[in-house]
Amino acid sequence: MAAQQAQQNSSRHTVRIGLGPLSATDLVAVARTGAAVELTEESMAEMARTRAVVEGLAADPVPHYGISTGFGALATTHIPTERRAQLQRSLIRSHAAGSGDTVETEVVRALMTLRLSTLATGRTGVRPSTATTYAALLNARITPVVHEYGSLGCSGDLAPLAHCALALMGEGEVFDADGVRRPATEALAAADITPVQLAEKEGLALINGTDGMLGMLIMALTDLERLVRTADVAAALSVEGLLGTDDVFADDLQQLRPHPGQAASAGNLRRLLAGSPIRDSHRDPAACTRVQDAYSLRCAPQVSGAVRDTMAHARVVAERELAAAVDNPVITPDGRVESNGNFHGAPVAYVLDFLAIAAADLASVSERRTDRFCDTSRNHGLNPFLADDPGVDSGQMIAQYTQAAIVSELKRLAVPASVDSIPSSAMQEDHVSMGWSAARKLRRAVDGLTRVIAIEILTAARGVDLRRPLEPAAGTGAVITALRAHVDGPGPDRHLSPEIERTVALVAAGSLLTAAEHAIGALD
Repeated sequence: MAAQQAQQNSSRHTVRIGLGPLSATDLVAVARTGAAVELTEESMAEMARTRAVVEGLAADPVPHYGISTGFGALATTHIPTERRAQLQRSLIRSHAAGSGDTVETEVVRALMTLRLSTLATGRTGVRPSTATTYAALLNARITPVVHEYGSLGCSGDLAPLAHCALALMGEGEVFDADGVRRPATEALAAADITPVQLAEKEGLALINGTDGMLGMLIMALTDLERLVRTADVAAALSVEGLLGTDDVFADDLQQLRPHPGQAASAGNLRRLLAGSPIRDSHRDPAACTRVQDAYSLRCAPQVSGAVRDTMAHARVVAERELAAAVDNPVITPDGRVESNGNFHGAPVAYVLDFLAIAAADLASVSERRTDRFCDTSRNHGLNPFLADDPGVDSGQMIAQYTQAAIVSELKRLAVPASVDSIPSSAMQEDHVSMGWSAARKLRRAVDGLTRVIAIEILTAARGVDLRRPLEPAAGTGAVITALRAHVDGPGPDRHLSPEIERTVALVAAGSLLTAAEHAIGALD
């Protein structure tokens, strides 16, 4: 079994984890594509060096937090030498107190990878053998069962990380490489992994970090990079299908308000709409008496651009956090063991909430454009709801309902989690970040945004098709062609839900964005 696993790992990309920060790209590779991990020689040496510091303090009659004391509000309780192994086991067992649905595999792999990255810095004082066994779990694709509820986002994502540490001890439940839920002791034995017998401080080092919320932030940013460009594709289709103007996206107008995200979005819209026969059909002022388009069309780059700028700020926070070694206490490079508050999740929690707000607003403006297609007073000559035979057919009527329901949910998810705090641990931990909760709702927001953008593309493509014999631009036309390989064009009513789900899958996979970029080049 071990030989077979080694062969599987050798065929996969391997991420080296060492003293320097882990990259977001490498994290996503381990979390989502099953890339293997390998600890560098430098990290092994540094872990061995700082472990010697911990072992020296373990023999000290003076209590040291995390080494010879209890935890949290019990930090003043001195633990005798013969009971310290029990202390570490008890810490993990008691803190593995999650509840609710199981968390997605990619989230668990992300938080484990980030915890391993911190262990590899040597700042936590764990034994090198403990870190290598943790890496072995990842490489064997053994995923501990982690539950939805249990983290307050302070003192780290305690419960989620404790469930991972429990599996490292050969206890609790896991999903094996085949996705089968089974006892950890069985899965580890099948992978030839010997469970770890935790030593001084190791239990605390395994659970004290912002790894869950940070992993979810990085994966959300990865998804939003794709979605914000796809939102520009959707907006371009809507501008074209609703006989809007691209004049307002001119570069000199954007430079009057020099937000970088806005400039990028407007540039995308100009390129997507370049050379559109539909647009050219109503350039003559005598034939088109409208002075201005509605805000949802005219202000598309201002909204999409603001999302980009919010993402840029969140990316800075994520990069700083990736460079962090979060534990309490930490072993400093000069050998001191110091308590600190670096585990507090506020920096990450704030940007997670900020991104949920941005996602909700980007979805909101998308839904407004879809609604315009459905209304004969605003869709400039198209049938009501883009129906083939209005009255007999309902067209896109209920697709917009679905979109509206999702947008309403996204507005609820935009309510910040990080403004809440419930004291815990007998008031020792009297202010917490709720960053895990912020991350969980952002994941739902990203899913909702994906669906809203997909429904706009589905609707706008139908609207553009109904403008024939006028042809769309090269960029938008390529998107419609890609969509039509999976979803039929205008016609009598069909079962709509499968078409929505197929479009959602295309948006989530980036297929429609890729089609546009193949036609006109990479979008910003």
